[in-house]
Amino acid sequence: MENQGGLYLQTRQVLLLFVFLGMSQAYSEAGRLSVVEEMLSGALVGNLVKDLGLQVGELSAREAQVASSDNKLPLQLNINTGDLLLSEPLDREELCGSTEPCVLHFQVLLKNPLKILQAELQVTDVNDNSPVFLEKEMVLEIPENSPVGAVFLLESAIDLDVGINSVKSYVISQNSHFHVTMRINPDGRKYPELVLDKALDYEEQHELGLILTALDGGTPPRSGTALVRVEVIDINDNSPEFDHMFYEVTAPENSMLGSLLITASAWDLDSGINGEVSYAFSHASEDIRKTFAINEHSGEIRLKGYLDFETTKSYSILIKATDRGGLFGKSTVRIQVMDVNDNFPEIIVSSFISPIPENTAETLVMIFSIRDKDSGENGKMVCTIPEDLPFVLKSSIENYYHLETDGALDRESIAEYNITISVTDLGTPRLTTQHNIIVQVADINDNAPAFTQTSYTMFVHENNSPALHIGTISATDSDAGSNAHITYSLLSAQDLQMALTSLISINADNGQLFALRALDYEVLQAFEFQVGATDRGSPALSSQALVRVVVLDDNDNAPFVLYPMQNSSAPCTELLPRAWLWIATLARMPGCRSSCSRPRNLGCSACGLTMARYAPPGC
Repeated sequence: MENQGGLYLQTRQVLLLFVFLGMSQAYSEAGRLSVVEEMLSGALVGNLVKDLGLQVGELSAREAQVASSDNKLPLQLNINTGDLLLSEPLDREELCGSTEPCVLHFQVLLKNPLKILQAELQVTDVNDNSPVFLEKEMVLEIPENSPVGAVFLLESAIDLDVGINSVKSYVISQNSHFHVTMRINPDGRKYPELVLDKALDYEEQHELGLILTALDGGTPPRSGTALVRVEVIDINDNSPEFDHMFYEVTAPENSMLGSLLITASAWDLDSGINGEVSYAFSHASEDIRKTFAINEHSGEIRLKGYLDFETTKSYSILIKATDRGGLFGKSTVRIQVMDVNDNFPEIIVSSFISPIPENTAETLVMIFSIRDKDSGENGKMVCTIPEDLPFVLKSSIENYYHLETDGALDRESIAEYNITISVTDLGTPRLTTQHNIIVQVADINDNAPAFTQTSYTMFVHENNSPALHIGTISATDSDAGSNAHITYSLLSAQDLQMALTSLISINADNGQLFALRALDYEVLQAFEFQVGATDRGSPALSSQALVRVVVLDDNDNAPFVLYPMQNSSAPCTELLPRAWLWIATLARMPGCRSSCSRPRNLGCSACGLTMARYAPPGC
């Protein structure tokens, strides 16, 4: 492609019109932009902040992005300024060929809230291609008796540009016998005809060489040339005629190569070689020549290349039957391509979010669109996901979907979802495309630690060694990560005269409990306190449990007599009645009741004397 940068600066025009439709708050139609082809990379297409009526910084805050269905449109959005720029030059001929207007589709995606703006970019043609003749030399055999005003077909020039930049006119080099006119064939292309102005004389001149020039309508115009060699022959006064002036045939797009489509037939009233007819395409485009072939002897038209309904739905072919004298007849063949269901649906992902938080309903997971290049029922689609998943597909505009949660998720139940998105067309046979995604569920701190027991009882013998491990408490947390990391602590003691921290310590990481000092059963038989388990979530969650420590007695005290006291006599002996004795029933012993000499239900700290009547033997 030839660069005409100066012309771009004069002719570049950008038109942006955004029309918001009320069909959905999430999807709108944004309008059309127009840009001249071959503009340099970085050229400004438009400003979305200005044209959308947004505030500066809103595009960035709403994570705006530009996407196209085939991801080939070279557009770049500056979310800080709103400028929509070209990331590379556009070639209209490469993008659209002969299609006019050349319209490319793209979307502007906005989040928070979600909005999808449909937009179109119209690429305007510039005159960067010259007309070209496929045949640099054309040979015409013209009888000498051809009447003045006779018309002879010439091959047309091809110009890849469109509109005013395409072929506009033809001129022939100066001569005394011919001038050139221009006609338009059924598919809209212009072609030249050579018109006889003065009768030919074979004896005077056997051959003429003419230069045919094709001019386009650009500024300045471009041109291409070909040699027209006219060979003058004798006496052929009848042109071939087709049996139909118009042929029409239908062909499925999956027709086999070599398939016979139609046979065109023409006859010539002349005899001998002047009545021999040959068939050929006339003014056929390169696409037609690649797709179809005509037998020059029989007029059979067969399939040479594959048909594709999605690319070209019909062909209009001008054919000619030419006799050996150069006279010809014309007819038109129209080939209508029938669509078959030969394209699988496509899924185009615009945005995918994973992981997603649990306990939050209607969380956006994915934005995507679907398409099927077929038409009619073959191009209609149904999009589904498995029904047993807590997700839902929503669509506010045809063929555009977003996937979101159907309710709050629970990571502790299911931490990962494997979702298959299926798109099925309605053709025969039905074609299905599947797209698998894995959605991770992010943990939030929604579970408090839980002790394995509501209360713990631990036993320790008195006179224990300091720092003795007396037991372990344990708690679990269903959350993950720091939300499940548990720290243990001492909370409070019940009816304890001394500080709990002077008796017990706890390992904050594993819940092990230690006696910090030697315990004395005679001072403290048991005590209770609360322990806590706290996770590291935000906010942190905690739970409590009761711990009872029972001190076991050891036989570490010898008994001693409370009464009678040493070095003293028993008092009140003279007060005893006859035949009565004082009997010591209990000795004071600091230890347990089993150390008492004669157990009674008085407790180990009880002491006293009991009178018993003495009954001599035989009484």
